[in-house]
This record gives sequence, structure tokens and C-alpha cells, in this order.
Amino acid sequence: METERGPAQSPAEDERYVLAERPVAVRPCSLAAAMEVLGERWTLVALREMAYGVHRFAKIAGYTGASRDILADRLRKLEQAGVIERRPYSEHPPRYEYHLTAAGRDLFPVMLGLLRWGDTWAVDAPALIFRHSCGEPLAVELRCAHCDERVTRESLTPERA
Repeated sequence: METERGPAQSPAEDERYVLAERPVAVRPCSLAAAMEVLGERWTLVALREMAYGVHRFAKIAGYTGASRDILADRLRKLEQAGVIERRPYSEHPPRYEYHLTAAGRDLFPVMLGLLRWGDTWAVDAPALIFRHSCGEPLAVELRCAHCDERVTRESLTPERA
């Protein structure tokens, strides 16, 4: 199909979406939206504990070091966002456990990536080493599900959704 500019091109070829050359304005961004839910102090470490199998409030508070009122606020926000769910374990008095939802479990690769970054850049030595079921120390690497190549910033091309 011909256009005034010549043969029709794919959207990626037709319009290069160079992020650094866009007009300066606040960008709509999924990362910014995720940080609205996850970006407060204590949020990810509380989720870490649930991923480790810790579900009761007192133990989450103890393992994170978060104050009870701040932790209660973070858990309430995570529940409202659909990242965790409360499950009753006692009726008298009413007590709840906190469990990851599908959205919360989907954060596991993000947490592993942050853990890896922290091991490399934020601490002198890692506190834990995780081994994969194959027996080797875990090495997290982001790969394309289609071609299995490693994903880097340079291997990505942004396109308008």
C-alpha cells in the first residue's frame, strides 16, 4: 500500500518514538503508577516476608522492623491495591494472615532483581544466598520469552501503545 511518503511502513519504522526527544511533560508511566502502590518504605520488605512464607502481622513487623502503625497502613494500602489479601485465622479475637495475591506473586521477579542489585551495590556482602532447584546459586537474568536473548536497555525499542 502506497502513502504520500512512499511504501507503507510498520509503526516502528514510520514513527520513531525517541523518549529523550519527546516534549518535556510529565509522562504517563506504568513504573510511576507501580511506585504509587509499592514505593513507600517498608512495603517491599513486608512483601518479602510474605514471599518467604511469613503471614502473621506480629512476625512481619518483627522481621521487617517496621512500627506496627506504619505496617498496618502499608498492609491496608496493599490490600486495597489487590497485591495482598487478608485471611482470617481466628474469630475471637478477630485475627488475620496476609497472603500475596496473583498481583503480589507477580512481583517476585522484581524483588529478585532488587535483591540482586542490593547484593551488588548496597551492601558489603549479601545476607543470604539463594540456590535454584538445580543446586547452583541463583543468577537472575532478564531474557526475552520469544528469542531467549538477554534483555538490555539497548535491545529495547519503545513504541506508543
